[in-house]
Amino acid sequence: MSAISKSHIETELKTYIDPYLEKDLVSANAVKKIEIKHNNVAIELQLGFPAKNYHADLRKNISACLKKIDGIGSININITTNIISHAALQGVKPIKNVKNIIAIASGKGGVGKSTTAVNLALALAKDGANVGILDADIYGPSQPRMLGIDNKPESKDGKTMEPLIGHGIQAMSIGFLVDQETPMIWRGPMVTQALEQLLNDTQWKNLDYLIVDMPPGTGDIQLSLSQKVPVSGAVIVTTPQDIALLDARKGLKMFEKVNVPILGIVENMSLHICANCGHEEPIFGQGGGQKMSTDYAVDLLGSLPLDLQIRQQVDGGNPSVVADPESRITALYLEIGRRISAKLSLQAKDYSNKFPNIVIQNN
Repeated sequence: MSAISKSHIETELKTYIDPYLEKDLVSANAVKKIEIKHNNVAIELQLGFPAKNYHADLRKNISACLKKIDGIGSININITTNIISHAALQGVKPIKNVKNIIAIASGKGGVGKSTTAVNLALALAKDGANVGILDADIYGPSQPRMLGIDNKPESKDGKTMEPLIGHGIQAMSIGFLVDQETPMIWRGPMVTQALEQLLNDTQWKNLDYLIVDMPPGTGDIQLSLSQKVPVSGAVIVTTPQDIALLDARKGLKMFEKVNVPILGIVENMSLHICANCGHEEPIFGQGGGQKMSTDYAVDLLGSLPLDLQIRQQVDGGNPSVVADPESRITALYLEIGRRISAKLSLQAKDYSNKFPNIVIQNN
């Protein structure tokens, strides 16, 4: 029996393509240490994205690859997570205690963007990340109801606000500050200023990810927000319907113009599932998200069904990921959340906090 070397281990590891990183773990710099003693192998892996509920499958898949090596003994795989800050829009000041900001956007309303945003935030938290959500829709805030929060934020210093907590994630919304029946009759500059205050004056607590539920559309408010918020990446939510795809393309182009990386597309309401018989039917068409993904060379992160339970659960303040944690729907949100965060983990690191500010003084 020949001795097993580190190169043997690396060669086999390279045969496993991680489904979220879409590359092998060696190329992704996730393999931090390989120790071999009497042909027993110990591997230290470090992922740059939260995947707590995927670790068991990852160990199983890697072990299956390594067992192909003749004479290999025991296999011990330790997995840790290290989420770092990734490069955001240049020239925009980082937000204190927020590592990464991910914008969830759509070209038009009515495609389930807010429902998708809150469930993705909860999915990232379920996988081990510290997550917050900013409801950036001033005219139609929906996150207070979706998270089941009806309190007002507190202020410890009279200048800033404490985020409210819903299902373990931090949240801020104009809906926490005004009566839900009060219309916001504000012009664009006022809305932009209000959003900047909600973002900057909230005392976020050590967030790995801040999910921004963007207002629908691609007008002045959305453009201003995209240029003033240090967004690390954007996700476009659409339905398979042709008219929704037309507007989603505009949203994608808007982010491209302001140099915000597109992390991918989520196709919502891809199939209608009958609550009585379980029959699946593509009532809004099919293949639209995939076509858009191909046309613009961006990833299709996943497809979500039009399911009565999803709507009932968010309306009741208990989104699907917390209401039914073992369901197929929750599994889909977890998959999409991992694809988003894994794709972000491969982007350049943010070094803005590593360099001192240069101050010029006249002495």
